[in-house]
Amino acid sequence: MADSPAKIVDAVRKAPGTRVKVAVSDIDGILRGKYIHKEKFASAVEGGFGFCDVVFGWDLHDVCYDNTTLTGWHKGFPDALARIDLSTYRTVPWDDHVPFFLGDFVVTKDGKETPHPVCPRQLLKRVLARAQLMGVTPMCGMEYEWFNFAETPQSWAAKKGVGPEPITPGMFGYSLLRANHSRPFFEALFSDMSAFGVPIEGLHTETGPGVYEAAILFSEALESADRAILFKTGAKEIGARFGIMPSFMAKWSAQYPGCSGHVHQSLSDGKKNLFHDAKGPHGMSKLFESYLAGQITAAMQFAPMFWPTINSYKRLVDGFWAPVKPTWGVDNRTASFRVIAGSPKSTRLETRCPGADVNPYLAMAAVIAAGLHGVEKGLKLTTKPITGTNMGGEDVPRAPRTLIETTRIFKQSDVARDWLGDDFVDHFAATREWEWRQWLDGVTDWELKRYFEII
Repeated sequence: MADSPAKIVDAVRKAPGTRVKVAVSDIDGILRGKYIHKEKFASAVEGGFGFCDVVFGWDLHDVCYDNTTLTGWHKGFPDALARIDLSTYRTVPWDDHVPFFLGDFVVTKDGKETPHPVCPRQLLKRVLARAQLMGVTPMCGMEYEWFNFAETPQSWAAKKGVGPEPITPGMFGYSLLRANHSRPFFEALFSDMSAFGVPIEGLHTETGPGVYEAAILFSEALESADRAILFKTGAKEIGARFGIMPSFMAKWSAQYPGCSGHVHQSLSDGKKNLFHDAKGPHGMSKLFESYLAGQITAAMQFAPMFWPTINSYKRLVDGFWAPVKPTWGVDNRTASFRVIAGSPKSTRLETRCPGADVNPYLAMAAVIAAGLHGVEKGLKLTTKPITGTNMGGEDVPRAPRTLIETTRIFKQSDVARDWLGDDFVDHFAATREWEWRQWLDGVTDWELKRYFEII
């Protein structure tokens, strides 16, 4: 937002009611927040506010990790200092237009503040600061696919996690008929998100029962990630008004395609798109080629950041749209890296690996870091674009199929440690190792159906 901090504080002071809503991102990309009084907000703008650092020390179901060192029971889960980012100011249309802000965690030592090493929003800022030193500004746009169900938290709990009811049946991608079926929800998504500062460029049904896709208008990377995380929470809160439960799970059913979280990227010098060169092959500049080469070379080293859950890897199935190899192609949706060779303004890279279950701060930090690694090292494109479904990419190794495999690669990656820092790599790897152990201890419906009677 372009308003000065003084104008923003004044606008909050004059807003109706006495509440201000503040939120921070946890490791899994779930917004954790609270309401504070306007008087508390005024002091928080000056000195920050305390927020328990357990949000980095527990999983998405509030079970505390037993294998992390930066936070945990051994440190008593104290308050960390959170700073309100006034530039994130917006009001929530479906919550009485309460003023809303995102925050960042910082660490205070010897009277000095530094970014918290495992705060997802701070991590993306760290990557973007390095981009600025390179003289480039990453521009991003996020796309989400997600399924919508005629469920409430109570009905879903009563079903014990089995048999959710999609809001519409059948496989109807780009269907105006199916969009019209839930028109009030569809319209609310478009209009309320826009009023919330999350402008939707396009919204349509996708292939599958009750599945939608939204393209969020592109912007500078931090703003884009803010919009992406707010879209997820906003869609769930808006859906609840209509008895609809959106799910951003990567793959809820083996019968249907999974849900993606595609990241569109380009680099700007503040005046022009540095990816475009009309004389280059496919309209690509040398900078674009190095950025793409970086992603092809290093993206798998960041893989847990865009495939963060056990379920993420169920999406990586041949013939179900999600790319399964680190390949590139020109306007080819079967490749992991889709080069969109458009106009000087629209030329960009679409990284199609991530699922809808990502933390957008981490996903953007990962793909940008991988790309800029290629730029820093002056990497060359040494592979040709695939055509069709991996034609030309037969010798490219398939992506790993489990979270523990990618986590081990990530933990050992010098590139990840260079761009993200040892503290983050070690902490995030520990959280993914924890997630893997929860899976190992679980007994699934698949096992019961396969073994219970027959074995």
